Amino acid sequence: MQDFDDQKARASAWFRQLRDEIVTAFEALEDSHAEGPLAEAAPGRFEVTPTTRTAEDGSDAGGGLMSVMRGGRVFEKVGVNVSEVYGTLGEAAQKSMAARGVPGMAEDPRFWASGISLVAHMQNPHAPAVHMNTRMFWTPHTWWFGGGSDLNPCIEYAEDTAHFHATQKAHLDPHGEAHYPRLKAWADEYFYIPHRKRARGVGGIFMDDLNSGDWEADFALTQDIGRAFLPAFVPLVEKRRSQPFAGGDRDTQLVHRGIYAEYNLVYDRGTK
Repeated sequence: MQDFDDQKARASAWFRQLRDEIVTAFEALEDSHAEGPLAEAAPGRFEVTPTTRTAEDGSDAGGGLMSVMRGGRVFEKVGVNVSEVYGTLGEAAQKSMAARGVPGMAEDPRFWASGISLVAHMQNPHAPAVHMNTRMFWTPHTWWFGGGSDLNPCIEYAEDTAHFHATQKAHLDPHGEAHYPRLKAWADEYFYIPHRKRARGVGGIFMDDLNSGDWEADFALTQDIGRAFLPAFVPLVEKRRSQPFAGGDRDTQLVHRGIYAEYNLVYDRGTK
């Protein structure tokens, strides 16, 4: 099996770089916000906490960096987290992986995983919530990439949705024009709430288990999914963060957050 130490290091470094760029951009949004009821408040800042993971035998099993901002002028709560963890998959995880077609679980259940995960909820109900993650997973017998980003407005604006999707398409098209429609359809299916007969938000792009056999090509695609995030999202925040809103808008926002949480608890694959 190919030695993936260099690829692992490059992927982990990229997720950390993307995290740094997003944190810087989000704090800049806090600094530049000069209108609205919270404009006179101190700009929000991320509280950064290193995380560690310990194996059952007490040995080091990796860790990461948790960055959380609460009560900002623009962001009500946002987390931007990166991790690099490794060890041996437990019995339940081995069975789950094997059921998905991951080879070699019985022979060698070691794993390595790294990624970035982001969820942002906004102060202004007109500014959309958003979710993004990208990741790489490795076992001795295979590897794959996954992730994407999706927009979750409680008050929808067609032009915002169009911008978000157009930016993602522009970043994916250089890798092949078939990628965007496939990943958009995947997101539409994945983020659907069957018992409510509605989507969680207005979609985006999503993929999992990406292994074309060409690690460099798959890594490049994953990077551009990450690169699309800030230009897709930040202009929407800049447009909506000072828009006037009333109490009914806040109620709409809270109801939508309940739907968001419901989806994560019932349907999200990571939770399962």
